[in-house]
Amino acid sequence: MTAHSTAAGKPWTITSRTIVFGAVGAALYGVLGVFSFIIPGTANVAIRPALAIIPFAGLRFGPVAGFFTGAVGNAIVDQIQGFGFLTYWNWSLANGLVGLLAGLIGHYHPEPEVRSRQLLRVVVISVVAVVVGLGFTFTDIFLGNTPWYWFTAAYLPAVLNTAAVSVILVPVLDRAWQPLAHRAGR
Repeated sequence: MTAHSTAAGKPWTITSRTIVFGAVGAALYGVLGVFSFIIPGTANVAIRPALAIIPFAGLRFGPVAGFFTGAVGNAIVDQIQGFGFLTYWNWSLANGLVGLLAGLIGHYHPEPEVRSRQLLRVVVISVVAVVVGLGFTFTDIFLGNTPWYWFTAAYLPAVLNTAAVSVILVPVLDRAWQPLAHRAGR
């Protein structure tokens, strides 16, 4: 098993560690996510460096922890910023899906031995999880937005900035975590 695998090789295993890592990830994302900047001309899409915590949590702690980190963390950010828990419920679920997908893809795509390929793996998994996971926000069209508006003012800006943040920061988080993984029992 690789360093990111869950107990007994099952991605859906829920242990106390899964719960703790998911809760810590959600809390970190919730608090650090406040440091964001709305992109003018978008549907409240923000550049939010803390978004990198979501695919990182999925990759290193599994799909359950990744989903919890994204869904609950995003709901916390929305609450702190005054939007409430239900205003952007679909975006919270989409962020949860980013973490879940990063965890699943990471689980089934083994970590290579070569360091440069490890970096490439983390980047590719993060970007794929972002592109696919944020696709759930198409539900904005059922909330009164046109498909074109959703795509150009919400989805595309969110994917581009979240992918950029992930490409830069997920590898940094991953490298910083590796020396700590053994102490944490991972």
